[in-house]
Amino acid sequence: MILLWGSNARETHPIFFHHVLKGIHNGAKLYVIDPRRTSSAQWADTWLGLDVGSDIYLANAMAREIINSGLENTKFIEHATSGFEAYREHVQKFTLERAECETGVPAAAIKQVAHAYAGAGRAQLCWTLGITEHHNAVDNVVALINLALLTGHVGRYGSGVCPLRGQNNVQGGGDMGAIPDRLPGFQHVENDELRGKFEKAWGTKIPATKGWHISHMLDAMERRELTTLYCLGENPADSEADRHRALKLLSGLEFMVVQDLFYTKTAELADVVLPASAGWCESEGTVTSSERRVQRVRAAVPMPTGVRDDTEIIFDLARRLGHNWGEPKAECIWNELRSLSPMNAGMSYARLEEHGGMQWPCYDEQHPGEMFLHGRLWHDPLIGPRAPFSVVESVDPVDALDPQFPIRLTTGRRLDSYNTGVQSGWLNSPLRHEEAIDLSPADCRQYNLHEGDKVRVTSRRGSVVAPVRFDSGLRPGLAFLTMHFPDQVATNDLTIDAVDPRSGTSEFKATAIRIEKCLEQ
Repeated sequence: MILLWGSNARETHPIFFHHVLKGIHNGAKLYVIDPRRTSSAQWADTWLGLDVGSDIYLANAMAREIINSGLENTKFIEHATSGFEAYREHVQKFTLERAECETGVPAAAIKQVAHAYAGAGRAQLCWTLGITEHHNAVDNVVALINLALLTGHVGRYGSGVCPLRGQNNVQGGGDMGAIPDRLPGFQHVENDELRGKFEKAWGTKIPATKGWHISHMLDAMERRELTTLYCLGENPADSEADRHRALKLLSGLEFMVVQDLFYTKTAELADVVLPASAGWCESEGTVTSSERRVQRVRAAVPMPTGVRDDTEIIFDLARRLGHNWGEPKAECIWNELRSLSPMNAGMSYARLEEHGGMQWPCYDEQHPGEMFLHGRLWHDPLIGPRAPFSVVESVDPVDALDPQFPIRLTTGRRLDSYNTGVQSGWLNSPLRHEEAIDLSPADCRQYNLHEGDKVRVTSRRGSVVAPVRFDSGLRPGLAFLTMHFPDQVATNDLTIDAVDPRSGTSEFKATAIRIEKCLEQ
């Protein structure tokens, strides 16, 4: 059983979805939970079209149904988890009848998917930005993790939780410490012993407190605490929510360096632009997939004239700042990482070559790598700490609907394009059309709109003009835009930068808007 929650993987993770289709052809059942009836939902046995922002209510209602029907995995709960009693008491108020009112999903459908998930011999629970791009992103995720713990669908073959990563090597970035409170190998920067190990190896002191994620950085720019920015391979001028604010803050920096493949909107604001290499084909190194598999990357083509490898640029910059790091050789950097990160210690280049990639944790050169990250939960006696249930409440989106802003706008990607279009926008695609706001046929009738008509879309932060396209997969009151073509339709002029305090993600999925037909077409 495959439960795809808040993910249109058919368009946004098409390679992964090929594996989903293989599973379906082999008899697996697919359930899709999404406000839109997406192209992924076309393959589902059941589609649950919930209201935007009601995921926690739905998850808690499923949990109540599983518990009250005696379908929880009692043996696993007693052996490997903590906090179950408080969780069981908490979800009792989330009845099927109340859940139908709060989520828009029929009670019978909630009951069906709850029984299917709990009763499956093997079940995968997959999610992506539809869950995480909310002001309560972490609570959304732990609500789903609760379901996996409740049923024992974690840490064993064919069963697990699977966050589908939004960009190539997101996992590798986290592994290397691109998280405000972590050093490489997910070692906490506020732990004196762990931090001391890195300080000794690097010959420098490391701040003992966690840093800022990007939303914190924008706030710090507003307070004038952050006045200089070094931006590598990112285009926040187009990608951040409340784009007006982001552009103002980036423009107000005293100094900004942008290191990128393309001359982005952010690069236009920079004081210095460093032309960088394409990591996937012009550089040496590693990437890590969503299943924790570290794989070698090799340079396949030479870099153009005037372009330098990212690592070479960083090493040269360090040298000019008085720090000689030696030669920027990918294998040497990797071996330093292995010496400091226990989870990568056994992954020599030779072993990565031999095995076609390996999964961390891999503790020494005899270790095969762990196939299941949470397999320890099934060991008897239990290895490591218990997995906690989390009590989470359902809360509404920050940008409330009202008579002035009666339509809920959610944003996402399309198959032919990627993020702010910096990379994909240069290429022609037979699938591509100009950016348009997708509306339900019912809303188009209500507003007397025809396909192709231009409308002004207005939120509490800004407005854009976009042509209309009908989408029968949308319910009345729900609209959809992408951020792929900001020069055509600057979607993030509309979105709200209501931020989840723990993850730093903005609520891209729940903007309140109104639409007005443009008099001049």
